[in-house]
Amino acid sequence: MKFHPTAVISPKAEIDEGVKIGPYSIIGDNVKIGRGTVIEANVHIVGYTEIGEDCHIYPFCSIGTPAQDLKYKGEKTYVRIGARNVFREFITVNAGTACGRGETVIGSDNYFMAYSHIAHDCVVGNGIIFGNAGTLAGHVLVEDYAVVGAFSGVHQFCRVGKYSFIGGYSVITKDVLPFSKTVGNRAKAYGINYIGLKRRNFPPQVIEKLRKAFRLLLNSNLNTSQAIAEIERTITGCEEVSYLVKFIKTSKRGVIK
Repeated sequence: MKFHPTAVISPKAEIDEGVKIGPYSIIGDNVKIGRGTVIEANVHIVGYTEIGEDCHIYPFCSIGTPAQDLKYKGEKTYVRIGARNVFREFITVNAGTACGRGETVIGSDNYFMAYSHIAHDCVVGNGIIFGNAGTLAGHVLVEDYAVVGAFSGVHQFCRVGKYSFIGGYSVITKDVLPFSKTVGNRAKAYGINYIGLKRRNFPPQVIEKLRKAFRLLLNSNLNTSQAIAEIERTITGCEEVSYLVKFIKTSKRGVIK
C-alpha cells in the first residue's frame, strides 16, 4: 500500500494490499477498498462504502455521501461498487435510502466520465459508459452495456435497457428500450443501436430480427400492444427479441417510442 502523508485515512477503514491513495484524500471509518485500486488526490470516500479491486478514482470525486433526498434522515445505507471501474474527475455517488433499496449499486468494468452523478438507490450494471455529466436521479436502473450520453438526465424510477444508446443532452422520463438509439428533449427512439450492437459482435441475423421488431414498434400503424402481439407471432427463436418484449411488458413508467 502507498498512502500520501497528507491523506486522511481512518484506522477503521479496511484497505487491501496494493491500494494507492493520493494527497489530501479522505477515507472514512466504514470504507472498504479492494486490492489494486488507485485513488488520486482530493478524493472523498465516506459512509458504508465498498469499492472492488483495480478501480481508478480521479481527483475531486465524492463517493458514499448521503442521499440528496429530503426523506433521508441519516439512516445506515450503503454504496457497493464492483471491480475495474474508472471514475473521472468530479463524480458523485450517493448512498441509498431506507425508503428505497437501502443501497446504491455499481457493477464492474464501467467508465464514468467527468461530472457524472449516480443518485441514491440506483443500480448500474456492467460495461456501461457515462458521458460527461451523465446524470441519474434516484432509483434508476441502467442495464449492462448501455451508453448514457453527455449532459443527459434520467428521471427517477426509469430503466435504461441493455445495449441501448442515449444521445447527448437527452431528457429521459420513461424507460429506454434495450438495443435502441434514443435521443432528444423529450427523448424519442430512432431504431436500433446498430453501431453499438455491431461493436459488441452481435450476429447479423440477430440484428436483422431486432430491426424487424423495432419497425413494428416504431414505424407501423400498430399500437404497442398490437406490435408486441405481432412481434411474438412473427419473430421467433431470438432471445434478444424475447427480452425486448419482456422489457416492454414489465415497464411501469412506459417506454420511449
